[in-house]
Amino acid sequence: MYKIGVIGDKDSVMGFLALGLTVFETSGAEQTAELIRRAAAEGYAAIYITEQAAQDVMDVIDEYKDSELPAIILIPGIAGSLGIGMAGVKKSVERAVGADILFNNEK
Repeated sequence: MYKIGVIGDKDSVMGFLALGLTVFETSGAEQTAELIRRAAAEGYAAIYITEQAAQDVMDVIDEYKDSELPAIILIPGIAGSLGIGMAGVKKSVERAVGADILFNNEK
């Protein structure tokens, strides 16, 4: 059975324990990069990471973007969305389809 993990600050990720997910609390870019690599090496199929934790380790996340596993999914943290996750979705759709087919909600 595949495992699912969540990486981020304590306030953003503790609620995921109730869902039975493994929670990795992080407080800095170096620790976040180490946790991503460790979770990938330990066979996690999906790693959810808060945008706040991800913003300084996008190079590490990009190492896995073409890998089958793990899927690394950016989610908003308790402070709200930074728009990084949606930008990644748009980029992936553009790469797959060849055009931007998502609506641009920027004002």
